[in-house]
Amino acid sequence: MASAWKKDKNQKLLSPKTLISLLVLSIIFLSSLFFFFSNSSLQYSNPNLSINSPYPIPPFDCFKCPQSKPIIANVVENLKYPFVYSLADLGNLPEKPHKNIVRLLKGKPFRKPDISATIQEVLDSMRASGKNGIVVDVGANVGMASFAAAVMGFKVLAFEPVFENLQRICDGIWFNRVSSLVTVFEAAASDRTGDITFHKLVGRLDNSAVSEVGARLAFKSNKEIAVQVKSIPLDKLIPPSQPVLLIKIDVQGWEYHVLKGAKKLLSRKPAEAPYLIYEEDERLLTASNSSSKEIRDFLKSVGYSKCSQHGTDAHCTKE
Repeated sequence: MASAWKKDKNQKLLSPKTLISLLVLSIIFLSSLFFFFSNSSLQYSNPNLSINSPYPIPPFDCFKCPQSKPIIANVVENLKYPFVYSLADLGNLPEKPHKNIVRLLKGKPFRKPDISATIQEVLDSMRASGKNGIVVDVGANVGMASFAAAVMGFKVLAFEPVFENLQRICDGIWFNRVSSLVTVFEAAASDRTGDITFHKLVGRLDNSAVSEVGARLAFKSNKEIAVQVKSIPLDKLIPPSQPVLLIKIDVQGWEYHVLKGAKKLLSRKPAEAPYLIYEEDERLLTASNSSSKEIRDFLKSVGYSKCSQHGTDAHCTKE
């Protein structure tokens, strides 16, 4: 945020709009520091098993990752286990800033993401019943599900192909002191190993998708950029001996391919099968040439007989 400015007699004065933007960003930066240092002790005991398997692809190295700028971070409101995360999309400052930036300027925490509260409720219930294992976050975005689990002490494998989101995840790993708990992969989970074309939606990175149609479905005016990313099935990365408590999948219509790539993992006997949360948006699934029926039929074939709808998310178990 700090910049050295040289005086120039011929330089025009900054416009009021530019001055407002600079003022807003300065306030945001100072507020971010305040919230970080006031919540830097967010850490809980780690009850789960270690991960000893060598990975077929290397994890993303946050220590070698260029730092995201600016860093806009804050604590999340009203969670049993609070955490800090950093925004990837800031909105159009100053006319239409991101809703959470407006909250931060008013001295409020970031609005609680529904998935964060859901993850903590499910994991709390599992821990109370004596279950143990890791959490898998597919389509991690900026880490709202990953950090919700990590600050409870659970180890997390997070998959995110968008570089800007990876930078924010690395910010959050540092903010929450969970580098020993969160392992990040710069990859898209799918049903095959290799490279896949991924469509990044500028200004709405959370809507990026494998399907170009899916990426543009809600925000047709935003610029879309096609990039090549690694893809890997979960079955290739998670060994049969590794207990998995929960899998969360939010990949803008690519859910069926992620599930097919985890067939062995999902075929575990009921006592060992992971709790499954995945986005089930028919429009996005259609854009990726699949459907909710196709997914439900596949899940039944591997033993998931109980599914319930929670908004656009489906929760499935074998019990």
